[in-house]
Amino acid sequence: MPQIFRPGSNPLAWYSLYGLPLVGALLAWCCLVYTRSSYGTGAAVARVQPVPFSHEHHVGYLGIDCRYCHTSVEHSSFAGFPPTKICMNCHSQMWVGSDMLEPVRASWRSGQSLHWHRIYNLPDFVYFDHSIHIHKGVGCSSCHGRIDRMPFTYQVPSLLMEWCLDCHRAPERHLRPVAEVFNMKYEPPVDQLELGRKLAKEYALRDTHSLTSCSVCHR
Repeated sequence: MPQIFRPGSNPLAWYSLYGLPLVGALLAWCCLVYTRSSYGTGAAVARVQPVPFSHEHHVGYLGIDCRYCHTSVEHSSFAGFPPTKICMNCHSQMWVGSDMLEPVRASWRSGQSLHWHRIYNLPDFVYFDHSIHIHKGVGCSSCHGRIDRMPFTYQVPSLLMEWCLDCHRAPERHLRPVAEVFNMKYEPPVDQLELGRKLAKEYALRDTHSLTSCSVCHR
């Protein structure tokens, strides 16, 4: 009977048998690395904005409170982008001839809002409420890092689900007095765990089983 397969078919069969799983594993590894890299998460990437706004200058040097620009952060799920009017409260009197601030003045004259690019951009299937975190003692710097040291704003955490769960599983590690929520220079005390447990009771935090329920963030 004539030979059906050529002699070279045997190595090809072996390569297919062992090579395809290896290629699949390599692709899975590449996908995993990508999702955890700054390319996938957006962490540590400073985005180009219509105006090169510096939190380091406004918050760090001038000491402007977060709530002056992000007016809805205490009572809304969104911190909100500051309207041009807030910028012009100061810049109608100072740096009035700066070329860098021309987009702000043009926005004020035309009534068209500046198109700021979001830094923290959660997927549509994730629900996050700024106000509840603030009233439960989670500081701005816990999620946004030392924004008072950022000349250009960038995302600090990965925003992967595991990052959120790390806090929801052990909130006592991150809680601070509500009066210190907007304090960028706040440092956790030596007895943070003891303080955190006390604040968790005082602020009526739900138990960790409830905090890690899917319905808390996915509604």
